[in-house]
Amino acid sequence: MNNGLTTACLVLLGHLKQSVQKHPKRITAAVASVLLTGGGGAFAVASLAPDPADLPVTTVTHAVESLAGDEPLSALVDMPGYSLYRSDTTRSADTAESLLQRLGIADPAASAFLRGDGLVRQNLLGRAGRSVSAETSDDHRLLRLSARWAPDDSGYFKRLVVERKEGGGFASRIETAPLTVGSRLAGGVIRTSLFAATDASNIPDGVAVQMAEIFSSNIDFHRALRKEDRFSVVYETLEADGEPLRSGRVLSAEFHNNGKTYDALWFQESGAAKGSYYTLDGESMRRAYLTSPVEFSRISSGFSMRMHPIHKTWRAHLGTDFAAPTGTSVRTVGDGVVDFAGVQNGYGNVVYVKHRNQHVTVYAHLSRIDVSKGQAVEQGQKLGAVGSTGWATGPHLHFEFRVNGVHQDPMTIAQQSEAAQPVSGASRATFNRLAANMRVQLASAAQFQLASAD
Repeated sequence: MNNGLTTACLVLLGHLKQSVQKHPKRITAAVASVLLTGGGGAFAVASLAPDPADLPVTTVTHAVESLAGDEPLSALVDMPGYSLYRSDTTRSADTAESLLQRLGIADPAASAFLRGDGLVRQNLLGRAGRSVSAETSDDHRLLRLSARWAPDDSGYFKRLVVERKEGGGFASRIETAPLTVGSRLAGGVIRTSLFAATDASNIPDGVAVQMAEIFSSNIDFHRALRKEDRFSVVYETLEADGEPLRSGRVLSAEFHNNGKTYDALWFQESGAAKGSYYTLDGESMRRAYLTSPVEFSRISSGFSMRMHPIHKTWRAHLGTDFAAPTGTSVRTVGDGVVDFAGVQNGYGNVVYVKHRNQHVTVYAHLSRIDVSKGQAVEQGQKLGAVGSTGWATGPHLHFEFRVNGVHQDPMTIAQQSEAAQPVSGASRATFNRLAANMRVQLASAAQFQLASAD
């Protein structure tokens, strides 16, 4: 029996040897597959750790002190709540209820107080554009309301305060505090008009008007703006309790118009009574005459031949008409002396100002005259207000410029008038430092605007 098994094993080994010699690669692959699958499977199910059921279990208990101390739950529920804050801007149609609703306040007692309080009715309700903020309890009852506005150019603002009293009810008072001055960088691209561009960039209209005034000797903002013209500006903001109330002076500006670049910087020399605008190279931008006797406005009729709107005849229009609402301030375009102030034929209420070199300017159709004959006036000083007196079909200012008695185009005369003196040598170093700083700020405003556009 043993000899038979031995013989069979030898025969089997012989056959295996022959197979390995004939197919070595196949045999190697088969052995590797068995080792990987079999070994991997064994590794996947095998575990060297002890059975969790056999491990000992220990319970650890540790006392934790309550953050509320010894206060009972009822006392915690009665703890003071939190305050909510919200800001808005008043509207001309505001009532006590509509204003409180926008501020998220549901408080009938507060609404009744606002309706009946004299200070609130006089200084808040129906007054558009005033910054208002409110503090309320967590159940939306009014705790404190503040409204702020700047009534004039004194550098101070008014603050109306309405507060809830400890014993119940409300009290109001008016406070006065100084405005703080900050600055803001901004920029824009012309698509249709200057005002459309500044509106798109949230730049106040007052800043747009100042830019038009500053660059009026270089750019005709009525006719010379081009699509894709761009500008950068640094201007003051006047703030009350951290809230901007209105814009202040333009500190620096840059305007790219039709392939040319113009820049400006406000600078007041040491000892000078007032400042002025200069280019960033120190050249004065102030000329002997302003280009317009009213702030930036639409020109309704230029210096040219036209059909007279009243006489219905074709005749020369020897001046420039500026359409503006009745009451708009009219200013003298240059230093001089009032030669006439009164009523004159078709001009209605009119003022004549005599300047150097036999130059005379005429301001007609005024609704009001604020100067008298013989009075000395400075460039930019108010002479009166726009109206429709005399031969006028609507409120506007008729403006003339005469040289030796001959009518000239006011726009041409203003742009060709001589400039004031540049920055003095004594102030040049201070000016250059300021100009370098403003170049950086204007470049930053331009980059920010381009990034916003992208």
